[in-house]
Amino acid sequence: MSSPGTSIKRVVAASMIGTTVEWYDFFLYGSAAALVFNTQFFPESDPLVGTMLAFATLAVGFVARPLGGLVFGHYGDKIGRKKLLVLSLLLMGGATFAMGLLPTYAMIGVGAPLLLVLLRLIQGFAVGGEWGGAVLIVSEHGDDRRRGFWASWPQAGVPAGNLLATAVLAILAVVQSDEAFNSWGWRIPFLLSGLLVLIGMWIRLAVEESPVFVEAVKKAADKPVAAEKAPIVAVFRKSWRQVLIAMGARFAENVSYYVITAFVLVYLTTHLGLPKSLGLNAVLVGSAIHFVTIPMWGWLSDVVGRRVVYLFGTASMLVWSFVFFPMLDGATPFATIAAVSIGLFLHGAMYGPQAAFFSELFGTKVRYSGASIGYQLASIAAGGVAPLIATALLDAYGTSLPISIYVAATCVVTFIAVYVAKETRGTSLADPDREPSVAA
Repeated sequence: MSSPGTSIKRVVAASMIGTTVEWYDFFLYGSAAALVFNTQFFPESDPLVGTMLAFATLAVGFVARPLGGLVFGHYGDKIGRKKLLVLSLLLMGGATFAMGLLPTYAMIGVGAPLLLVLLRLIQGFAVGGEWGGAVLIVSEHGDDRRRGFWASWPQAGVPAGNLLATAVLAILAVVQSDEAFNSWGWRIPFLLSGLLVLIGMWIRLAVEESPVFVEAVKKAADKPVAAEKAPIVAVFRKSWRQVLIAMGARFAENVSYYVITAFVLVYLTTHLGLPKSLGLNAVLVGSAIHFVTIPMWGWLSDVVGRRVVYLFGTASMLVWSFVFFPMLDGATPFATIAAVSIGLFLHGAMYGPQAAFFSELFGTKVRYSGASIGYQLASIAAGGVAPLIATALLDAYGTSLPISIYVAATCVVTFIAVYVAKETRGTSLADPDREPSVAA
């Protein structure tokens, strides 16, 4: 289905590299919130309260994501996927670079956290439009038979971004003292974003617009002129069931991910008193495994179906939520790395098929809007507050069991949502008006 001038591999590479850069920016904030923002921007609070305040600013970015999904989805369905992808990369990179220049609380007082929140809102708005465009431009270039595999590569850009962000922080933790890192070293990864954005822009601008979108525009031009409702209106009128399915499918995937990759740093350093380098190294190894195995799960969804793979991942994560923390409590490098790595491996069974699954839920005219809204709305109540809720539960009960129950409860929600969905594997994306329904 690729256009003549653009091979599917080139589209995948451009989409994935841009996604990697954007998620490097987004995850860098999460790691910094767990390790340094509590002292740089909220220094008058005790350690756990300061961390919760830092995670609250993390959640602010998630609140902005649905707005970004709405705006980018609307214009992405109107004027094309490519233009909006370029804009999202510029916004994200600019906000992250500016974070590296921010004055701290000690320098300007309350203005520092306010500026941090503003830049976090811009980050959230940008990434809210990034995901839908990145996965759709690949899904709409690829063929129906191998869509799960190809569309999973932009998904792999997420752990790649986390891998890159964690690697930079881990290197700094080795070569710098804690004092130097807390004083100025934490700024370096944010300033590096400027260079990464330039690389991502150069590659992303070389990709042609989605052929499915171009064909849909041509077909619309050949039809009699009629007043069409905005994509967002059409989504909520005709495809609200699909939006609910996407939101439900996203819940456990999003919560478990941020517990495993962001909250784990708090649990290890604050609760267990272990060095931050141990947590960073565990996330580093786990993200590498995550990156390699996401396309495997995407390929498997092409073979056995999206729902089968997704349900396996959900059920496995429910069980793992009760194994994860006892392994961390062992306080050994091997147990810590294994806990994070296995958790991310199982998470990939949900995340790998997700791009193709969500793309296939909606018709071309509303696909960017529908997929983005379902994906991003769930982020507010899921990943956006997961580290905050987990930290609050740890502070209130002093044990990990309530956190495991919390993650398990989200798995139940996701299992039900995916179970009632219709299998979408092999669905054609060429019909702009096609809307699959939920299973009876």
